[in-house]
Amino acid sequence: MSADPHAEHHHSRRWVILVVLALSQLMVILDSTVVNIALPTAQKALAFSDNDRQWIITGYTLAFGSLLLFAGRLADLFGRKWALIIGLAGFALASALGGFATTFTMLVSARVIQGAFGAILAPAVLAILTTTFRDGRERGRAFGIFGAIGGGGAALGLLLGGVLTEYFSWRATMFVNIFFAIPALIGAFVLLRHSASTHRPKLDLPGAVTITAGLFALVYGFSLADTDGWGDGKTIGFLVASGILLIAFVVIEARSKHALLPLRILLDRTRGGGLIAMFLATTGMFGVFLFMTYYLQSNLGYSAVKTGVAFLPLPAAIVLTAAVIMPRLQRRVSPKILVPSGMFLGAVALALLTRIEVQGDYAADVLPSLILLGLGMGTLFSIAMSISTLRVRQEDAGVASATVNTVQQVGGSIGTALLNTIASTTITAYIADHLAQATTKAAQLGVQAQAAINGYHVAFWLAAAIFAGGAVVTAIVLRRGVPEEFLHSTGDEPAMIHA
Repeated sequence: MSADPHAEHHHSRRWVILVVLALSQLMVILDSTVVNIALPTAQKALAFSDNDRQWIITGYTLAFGSLLLFAGRLADLFGRKWALIIGLAGFALASALGGFATTFTMLVSARVIQGAFGAILAPAVLAILTTTFRDGRERGRAFGIFGAIGGGGAALGLLLGGVLTEYFSWRATMFVNIFFAIPALIGAFVLLRHSASTHRPKLDLPGAVTITAGLFALVYGFSLADTDGWGDGKTIGFLVASGILLIAFVVIEARSKHALLPLRILLDRTRGGGLIAMFLATTGMFGVFLFMTYYLQSNLGYSAVKTGVAFLPLPAAIVLTAAVIMPRLQRRVSPKILVPSGMFLGAVALALLTRIEVQGDYAADVLPSLILLGLGMGTLFSIAMSISTLRVRQEDAGVASATVNTVQQVGGSIGTALLNTIASTTITAYIADHLAQATTKAAQLGVQAQAAINGYHVAFWLAAAIFAGGAVVTAIVLRRGVPEEFLHSTGDEPAMIHA
């Protein structure tokens, strides 16, 4: 038993701490999709244009994505308990500001502030989870639950967004965050203890500036590609600038004595394989959320609420796999097999979605793919998220966790821009080739409907290829064998907890 009574006290409450962390993570994940369905209603209420509408999403992702690594290192240096509390409180206040918004500017400002505090919150959550659960068996269960939230939360956000918008108001999609934040705040104050890092290097300001600016330029560049096209001068300029800044960041980190992101975190094959899997999975996943939402509502005529319900088999399969099956399986099967297997299942699920037609059937064409994708993502997320933070030093847990969130955020931005652009190009080309042959209004509508389906098919094939490529790459990168940490059990010995 540990001689530290504080560690023993924390150890006895580790599963309650997990509830606090799960609430915090669920709030951040839900917010990535819960607002999307409310956008048309909010646009009508606040009278802003279609061009302005994208900033409700982009403002959040820019702040969140660009500040993650910097915020993760601050949590390492000054204490993860207070990073969690500040992140929760700031996110809740920003959500209230957005809920009371009377102008477009006020709503966008609230979303940007949400993103900034989300960047503080997300790495702290994962870092506390990583340092709390060291026992092999318990780590598997904890990361299984956490992975289920990460994989299924976005789909649940679509349902929640539809229910809140249809039966209450678009403002409820902002206010709902407060109901997650308050119990999480109370739990953080009561259950966690402050423990700042004993390793206190100087803050790497050159690294912080270059990575923040580089990630901002990268996320903004892909946002511009989604709206203005890949050939637009601003799109090219921001993407080139991001490349230069990110290369400069790597050079700075390789030479810095107090690196913001020590390269040892990335160069480990196990962690690197996990990060690659998380990046490619989030890139491909947006092929489902983005285009299936369009398909269910436009082609099958589903309401916002019915669309959310239609997505439920996906998070259900993720939860079953990640929280129930994977904690047992990961002690017997190597990540070198499990992670590529999850990627492969995702590839098959997306390939099967190319069977959808203008007059489709949900049970035959959509449901099997959602279940199969859920099984794959449940396998992938629980294992990949765990190995992405495996064996990191205590003083690096925050920035390592921020790296996981960063690859997810960047992957989502790239996936949205890439898949949407390719689908839009396919749709435009199909209409140009076939519309002239349509002589009646009904025929023209039929061409437009078929063009959309063709665009979705191309996007699904590309997303399937991303998953298939990820299966190959992770099978090569990841080491053989089950990590010792997955096998090790410390019995009742308290885990070392540094919040």
